[in-house]
Amino acid sequence: MERSLFEKYGGFAVISRIVMDLYDRLLEDDDVGPFFENVDLPRIVDHQTQFVSALMGGPASFTDEQIRRLHERLDINDAHFDQLKVLLAETLSDHGVAAEDIETVAQAFEQRRGLVVG
Repeated sequence: MERSLFEKYGGFAVISRIVMDLYDRLLEDDDVGPFFENVDLPRIVDHQTQFVSALMGGPASFTDEQIRRLHERLDINDAHFDQLKVLLAETLSDHGVAAEDIETVAQAFEQRRGLVVG
């Protein structure tokens, strides 16, 4: 049986480090950083670790309705989503994720654009 990307790259421990690095980058970004001001950062990092794990075939999952509800009050547009996708790809690459695996994660992320972009 083929391993998931989640298993291939080390599970929650590794993905948690990737997500923490991603949030450092997000917070420094002028376009998407403001979305993360005045939020419970440990909580959102935990949720995002679960979300990225799910994108990589891990055990965590979110329903479309949960994703929509979590983002509906935010004024996220396509440019914000695109920037997050770029930062996610860069972070994955910097943590040794292969280009074809980054593309797989990016496609899974892209499939949720309509749930996030308002």
